[in-house]
Amino acid sequence: MDLKKRIQSKDGYVAHFTKTPFILQEKTRNLCQQHNQDPDNKNILQALFGTCNDYVNIALGFHCDYGFNIHFDGFCVINYNCVILDTSPVRIGNGVFIGPNVTITCAGHGVFPAQRKEGMNTSKPIIIGENVWIGANCVICPGVTIGKDSIIGAGSIVTKDIPNGVIAFGNPCRVQRKITQEDRLEYSEGMEKE
Repeated sequence: MDLKKRIQSKDGYVAHFTKTPFILQEKTRNLCQQHNQDPDNKNILQALFGTCNDYVNIALGFHCDYGFNIHFDGFCVINYNCVILDTSPVRIGNGVFIGPNVTITCAGHGVFPAQRKEGMNTSKPIIIGENVWIGANCVICPGVTIGKDSIIGAGSIVTKDIPNGVIAFGNPCRVQRKITQEDRLEYSEGMEKE
């Protein structure tokens, strides 16, 4: 399997850092820089990501490793200073909101000190389900799946899967409760959907 196919694999991988295709990262850095200078140009996002549409809105300060491993399933808003280390595929569902200063990282390193010292890298894919809201300053770690309709509270470190329809927060992030009908809000007068 060639290197780009390995990076795009849903299986993740373990590799030496010299196997990193730095030339692909250079192209991505240039596209991120262009986006951060002209965030309204949707053509840049189309060139950057594996799957993207006109309903993806990304604020300034966005950075990623490859871009081609990031797939949007529909509408998404990403706030300021988001970093996605897409050394494996990252799938972001329809209706996702990502707060400012969020890091989504597929990348890791060997745990055994000698292997880490020699440059061992690891990578696992991340899935963010539809209608997820990730609060400000969160970190989503390698291999995590966040279930649809869930909320990740600000400042959380997500190290394990989160089920559908829950509010979870903390370090490490833990499920606090299910989202219920009691969580429904009413619009303020004059602020209703037209």
